[in-house]
Amino acid sequence: MIEVTPSISLPLSEVDLSAIRAQGAGGQNVNKVSSAIHLRFDIGASSLPQYHKHRLRQLYKNQINSDDVLIIKAQTKRTQEANKAEALERLAELIRKADYRAPVRRATKPTKASQRRRVEGKKKDGQKKQFRQKPGDF
Repeated sequence: MIEVTPSISLPLSEVDLSAIRAQGAGGQNVNKVSSAIHLRFDIGASSLPQYHKHRLRQLYKNQINSDDVLIIKAQTKRTQEANKAEALERLAELIRKADYRAPVRRATKPTKASQRRRVEGKKKDGQKKQFRQKPGDF
């Protein structure tokens, strides 16, 4: 099981992990060792609640292919086990971000005192501008 949050956990059977050869520099070792991990997570077939599926599709549409599969490639570590742990952690982090719900903003009214201060400030600015005029210009 992958613990995402205290209320959300995923069985490992819903995640497809495959080892592939890593890209980039690494000498001879990069050509013969499959240390990178390709994680595939089928969003539609997962046991996530509908809200989380929708948010995942909405937030990470660039990482989801046409088959509704989220793809994560982990290749920064030297060992396959470390890359596997990183890929699973990145999946959990994506689901945590999809789980976040912004608090509902409730509109508030300005207080009477702040309204009074605002009007007094406007009157003061108006008087200041009136004093700048020549006596016969109004």
